[in-house]
Amino acid sequence: MKIVILGTGYPYRGGLATFNERLARQFQSEGNEVELWTFTLQYPSFLFPGKTQYSTEQAPEGVFIRRCLNSCNPFNWLHVGRQLRKAAPDLVICCYWMAFFAPLYGTICRIAKRNGKTRCIALVHNMFPHEKTVLDKLFAPYFVRSQDAFVALSDAVVCDIHTLTQAPATFSPHPIYDHYGARMSKEEACEALGLETGRQYMLFFGLVRAYKGLDLLLDALALVKDELPELRLLVAGEFYEDEDKYRRQIADNGLTDKVVLRNEFIPDGDLRKYFGAADLVVQPYKNATQSGVTQVAFHFEKPMLVTNVGGLGEIVHHGKMGYAVEPAPQAIADALRDYFTNNRQVAFTDYLRQEKSKYNWDKMTQAFYNV
Repeated sequence: MKIVILGTGYPYRGGLATFNERLARQFQSEGNEVELWTFTLQYPSFLFPGKTQYSTEQAPEGVFIRRCLNSCNPFNWLHVGRQLRKAAPDLVICCYWMAFFAPLYGTICRIAKRNGKTRCIALVHNMFPHEKTVLDKLFAPYFVRSQDAFVALSDAVVCDIHTLTQAPATFSPHPIYDHYGARMSKEEACEALGLETGRQYMLFFGLVRAYKGLDLLLDALALVKDELPELRLLVAGEFYEDEDKYRRQIADNGLTDKVVLRNEFIPDGDLRKYFGAADLVVQPYKNATQSGVTQVAFHFEKPMLVTNVGGLGEIVHHGKMGYAVEPAPQAIADALRDYFTNNRQVAFTDYLRQEKSKYNWDKMTQAFYNV
């Protein structure tokens, strides 16, 4: 087929760009002709809370990326829609994660489909965002009505989609990010990151936002700090809210020597260092749908502690590859105590290796073919 993916791609950074580029490669490997159409303007700078939207790494090889989407210019939407209508791809995949982009996608797809050939399928990371806005009710239905079908990354998102439409929607779990290189030994990774060797490290990875529950994890660490004196928390990711708030919580809980903060965006080339240093990957989210961090942990075969919200508990089998607990400090602390006191790492890692094959990228492309 001729496929056009609409969404984030290089030179933009982050998990969504990584996902779209890897999905394009998978479709190409199956004999399809694929282009990724990304943004000339993704977010106006005043709406972007981070330091930069752009990657500092090399462009991905083997993926045709065209910059043509402007999220704020309706004339651009009309122009791109007409270009798609004329190009007549068999399939347009809209990578959707927040209502801000609904008018752009909805307009482009309505125009493109007038050729009588092109079908539009939404790849939905979140139907409704973790931090809700008034735009969700205003814009999301407009986007939904422009799509022929939906592929979602969790059952929870499928349910959200079905509150807006009864069009076909299927669940396909987030595939494993498998392009970050081989595992690093813990000793090598700690040395590369300037961390103390001989400690136990749990890793909180990714952008720090309120819904991700770092405050819950800090309170949990305070509960077990005396029982697990070698345990350290490594926080690796750019803060999208007040870092001082967390520093005060760290000081108040007597955790100053037990928490390492790396307030910066972690480039793809450094992921193997952070996951190599980790004994346990922790995602104490207060609400969620799914998370790419989980699939990076799968790739590096690292046991996980997640909270049982959204689709996280569907992926992390409690007591087998990690823990899926309630989003509360005591529940998180109990899991930490069990993991590090009873040396669960070897058994959990063995189970992880058996489960990895369920999350290959061909399962994701097959979901699009099927729907």
